[in-house]
Amino acid sequence: MKTKAEIVRNWLPRYTGQSLESFGKYILLTNFSNYVELFAKWNKVKVVGMGKPMQCATADNITIINFGMGSPTAATVMDLLSAIQPKATLFLGKCGGLKRRNKIGDLLLPIAAIRGEGTSNDYFPPEVPALPAFALQKAVSTTIRDYKVDYWTGTVYSTNRRVWEHDDQFKKHLLKIRVYAVDMETATIFTVGFYNKIPTGALLLISDQPMTPDGVKTAKSDTAVTAKYVETHLKIGIDSLKQLINDGMTVRHLKF
Repeated sequence: MKTKAEIVRNWLPRYTGQSLESFGKYILLTNFSNYVELFAKWNKVKVVGMGKPMQCATADNITIINFGMGSPTAATVMDLLSAIQPKATLFLGKCGGLKRRNKIGDLLLPIAAIRGEGTSNDYFPPEVPALPAFALQKAVSTTIRDYKVDYWTGTVYSTNRRVWEHDDQFKKHLLKIRVYAVDMETATIFTVGFYNKIPTGALLLISDQPMTPDGVKTAKSDTAVTAKYVETHLKIGIDSLKQLINDGMTVRHLKF
């Protein structure tokens, strides 16, 4: 295999266990296996790729993929998705809320992401911003309102570091740049999606408040967040893509 096209067409099925023809044209991305399991349960379909690096399930032209955690795997899945050129890709991730007014379970619709993760530098120089497709975020916003749920908009900082909650200097930096939340993937997904000409968006669930010792995520707190908020998070993601499908909307915010 010499070309990128040859590689990704071979590797997407290798990583997921699913044939190219079986993928939907609309993609949900997640870091968590229970999102895929819930999607499969609700739609009465099987989870594909057990034992593979990335599990997925498909129904009604939507495929949900659990790509794992972190910026490098986020870049990998966005490269692999170029094999099928989805019409829209929506990331349903969790993030740490950095503002006092943020509460556990709040939703954040990011209008931009700061590329602190480093991976995206392999795709574009630093001055290229990490932005979502506006029309996709608009569809998500409409769906959230239909659910009568409030949400925040703002910028998320994406970092390669997972264990930083003890680092006061890093926390001071996050406060200085006035971001709303911190995660590990959003900037990469936006950037690599743009690189691969894939319209991309995100809806993040605030799952912890890492700026204070009592707010750092624990096994107990994560279980509570999952039980209380994950189903709504996933339903909003599904219905946002269904809105695009049913309305026949295009989400490309520019012509590639």
